[in-house]
Amino acid sequence: MRYLVISDIHANLQAYDTVMAAAGRLGWDRAVVLGDLVGYGADPNAVVERVRALQPHAVIRGNHDKVGSGLETPEGFNAVARSAIHWTHDALTDDNRAWLAGLTAGPIIVDEAFEICHGTPFDEDAYVFDDLDALRAVHAARRALCFFGHTHVQVGYGLRNNQFVVETDGEPRPFELAVAAEARYLVNPGSVGQPRDGDPRAGFGVVDVEAGTVTLHRVAYPVAKAQARITAEGLPEILAERLGVGR
Repeated sequence: MRYLVISDIHANLQAYDTVMAAAGRLGWDRAVVLGDLVGYGADPNAVVERVRALQPHAVIRGNHDKVGSGLETPEGFNAVARSAIHWTHDALTDDNRAWLAGLTAGPIIVDEAFEICHGTPFDEDAYVFDDLDALRAVHAARRALCFFGHTHVQVGYGLRNNQFVVETDGEPRPFELAVAAEARYLVNPGSVGQPRDGDPRAGFGVVDVEAGTVTLHRVAYPVAKAQARITAEGLPEILAERLGVGR
């Protein structure tokens, strides 16, 4: 069984379509989505409708999905994020807003091989900013392999033989991580729609359960078109600018 793992699309239709085309060439059996379908980008309805049509094996909510659907207020969002999520809430159709509001909170177990969360297994909104955050998340996970999103940074952590390492340090993409027995892993497939690790290419992952591998991919998408859509909808210009630098 091969699972496509995507996260943090953030209403970036151009990035989503490019990722799905690239993933289709690689081949996959089931898709899982780690939340934040909306927020920041200019095409929330189109992205939600494409994900719904995808019929993912599992999809969980992110913090922007909760606020964009009206489940929560944007308290804690910075000024740019608040402006974008207010626009998103108003732009969403009633049907898409209700669908987002009904998304499951993570973490959830996908199968015996892995589980998924948006932030961490112990708090759906917590961030993994450093090794200590990652180590706590690894120990909180109920499966040896846990996928997370939220940070928009494509990274894989491993705990084996009592050593905690960043598996992806300095490695080119695509990068294949062999899932070793008696080890534990915490993997972020990267953000589809708003990378923040200095690489503006869209990120995604593929996990092959039988082969015991996780492969992290990056793919270039038409950033200028996504930027033009943000500008056309009157969203904060910084949201367009950051797409070009991956920050």
